[in-house]
Amino acid sequence: MRLHRNLVFTTIDSLMAIFNEGEYADKVVARALKKDKRWGSHDRKFVAETIYEIVRWKRLYTEIAEVKEPFDRDKIWRIFAVWAVLRGYNLPDWKYFEDTPVRRIKGKFDELTKTRKFRESIPDWMDELGVKELGEEKWTKEIAAQNEQAKVILRVNRLKTTKEKLRALLMDLNIETEFHKDYPDALILTERANVFLTDAFKDGLFEVQDASSQLVAYFLDVQPGMRVVDTCAGAGGKTLHLASLMENKGQLIAMDLYESKLKQLKIRAKRNGAFNIEPRVIESTKTIKKLHEKADRVLIDAPCSGLGVLKRNPDSKWKLQPEFIDNIRKVQAEVLENYSKIVKPGGKLVYATCSVLPSENQEQIKHFLTTEIGKEFTFVKDQKVLASESGFDGFYMALLERKNK
Repeated sequence: MRLHRNLVFTTIDSLMAIFNEGEYADKVVARALKKDKRWGSHDRKFVAETIYEIVRWKRLYTEIAEVKEPFDRDKIWRIFAVWAVLRGYNLPDWKYFEDTPVRRIKGKFDELTKTRKFRESIPDWMDELGVKELGEEKWTKEIAAQNEQAKVILRVNRLKTTKEKLRALLMDLNIETEFHKDYPDALILTERANVFLTDAFKDGLFEVQDASSQLVAYFLDVQPGMRVVDTCAGAGGKTLHLASLMENKGQLIAMDLYESKLKQLKIRAKRNGAFNIEPRVIESTKTIKKLHEKADRVLIDAPCSGLGVLKRNPDSKWKLQPEFIDNIRKVQAEVLENYSKIVKPGGKLVYATCSVLPSENQEQIKHFLTTEIGKEFTFVKDQKVLASESGFDGFYMALLERKNK
């Protein structure tokens, strides 16, 4: 296996931006892939996967390379050399690889990977928190699963096509997919491909959405003609799924604090042919109060640590801080208390996160049910999804029903 200079240099530049300038890996990768129009799919794959791999294994590789932050260019080259040696590349005769201790790199790898925090390449505090909340055995399996490469999963847009038709259409483009009996709208790619370039995507026949995330809309038990409120809609992945399940009938209010996210949702909704969505920016508490006791169904896809989606966002291992998790738990409790008031008597509420920590999930629900507003709800069921058991993202969802007065 040979290393090509222009691909490697692009990778080094990208790692400099992620590690030193705090840029998000997905944005940096997207920019890197536009650098040279002559690159084929193999070249693009090398750049994207190498950047993500080095970000994912940052702690392990920096320990082996014996470098510490801040990373200058020489240190990034040393980290890259560790990656290349461990991936079985023959190092070319470039000045950057002079004196690379190949045997020592392999020896240090064998030694360090006996310890979980190095083997799984995570900060000490995250390792301690995972053990505290999930227990030694479950956390060991879960963090290993979170370090596997995420699958590309599509959600068919039932407003425009069927799963079978979409599969056949993609097959004509040499994009092979599989069904999964537990995920009625999911198509799982057997090999990674840039599906965003297809006419099927541009025509709104599907969205890219992890299988675990696809469970949430079903959990809410929506029916055509209902009034449904998605309180933390963001760019609207779950909103669009709800619109599809509602068959475009009824009212679907998509709320968020950020207008920029709702603008993205509008574009996606148009492409999807979802016409029953009404975006609303949460400008003040009045926005929420106007909806008190007005909705048949309410989704609270709460802000969270994201510790269920590390395989999709490996750089968040280095961006997350323990104090953020303390703060987000307070936000979750407030959001639950405030937004639950939108549910009308006899209506239902789903609280969901993409975290695997019980303190963000079942413990939040347990606490909510003791509050003044929470006492008006009954717990129906919940679902805890671990990446180590499902093969998809870690998720949590709880279904509550508001008592009739």
